[in-house]
Amino acid sequence: MQFSPLLPITMTASGAVTAERFVTSAGAQITVAGTAAIGVSRNTAADTAKMTVDTIGTAIIEAGGAITAGAAVKAGADGRALAYDTGTKAGIALQAATAAGQRIEIFVLSAA
Repeated sequence: MQFSPLLPITMTASGAVTAERFVTSAGAQITVAGTAAIGVSRNTAADTAKMTVDTIGTAIIEAGGAITAGAAVKAGADGRALAYDTGTKAGIALQAATAAGQRIEIFVLSAA
């Protein structure tokens, strides 16, 4: 799957982080739906381990449910992308997902 990160950064994980999930500016995986995200983790990281976070450009993320291509997305309570309804917009879906667990490309809207 193709993606075009423009500003990947190395962060220290604050708690366990799963690959392809939204993370906070503190390096924690999002645990409250709609929370502002700095970007998407590229790899899984244990607490205090280094990880790459895609902050600007596009990133691959795991969907938490059905998402329409072109729709705004937010972070779900498990860091996966959900169709935006409330909270902070975290990206724009460049591909559709028909169910949870599918990997899609998004344009990251870093809000942190």
